[in-house]
Amino acid sequence: MPEDDLASVLDAVAPRLRALRRRRGLTLAEVAEATGISVSTLSRLESGGRKPALDLLLPLARHYRVPLDDLVGAPATGDPRIHPRPVRRHGHVIIPLSREGADPQAFKQVLPGRDPRDPTDRPRQRTHEGSDWMYVLHGRVLLLLGDEEVVLEAGEAAEFDTRTPHAFLSAGPEVAEVLGLFSKDGQQVHVRG
Repeated sequence: MPEDDLASVLDAVAPRLRALRRRRGLTLAEVAEATGISVSTLSRLESGGRKPALDLLLPLARHYRVPLDDLVGAPATGDPRIHPRPVRRHGHVIIPLSREGADPQAFKQVLPGRDPRDPTDRPRQRTHEGSDWMYVLHGRVLLLLGDEEVVLEAGEAAEFDTRTPHAFLSAGPEVAEVLGLFSKDGQQVHVRG
């Protein structure tokens, strides 16, 4: 790789690292604790003040659960396959179906069954910029939108403004599966509803 191209690739790492951490809603201190890389080193990596090196990028890629190529912006290999890495969040299993940074983002979400009579088994509703679209692949999903509750059956879809406090979960004891799409606006950090 020519020296100018290498410098360009390395310069692009800083904003990618910062954007990835912010999309995950993490602080520098949280990433430092998880990776063993100091806060000051992470800050300099994200600001471009420190040159990225493998000994720093590998633990970051592992922590963020992304291929190293996503951090350095390596050229596409021509292989169109996506290699999703499931993530567990709030008891749900989220399987990305598009490459990190794609717009819109596509994902499959597996929602564990629950006792619908248990009033404590409800997630806190959250808000963020954008709009969400979801399609129920299997089972039944309880969509909470502010004070409204909507039960979606397999084969039904919903779209809603995410500035409305919202959450969704399995509507009963059986597992539910959802296909979802959201744009970059929908990837913003959630705040309390």
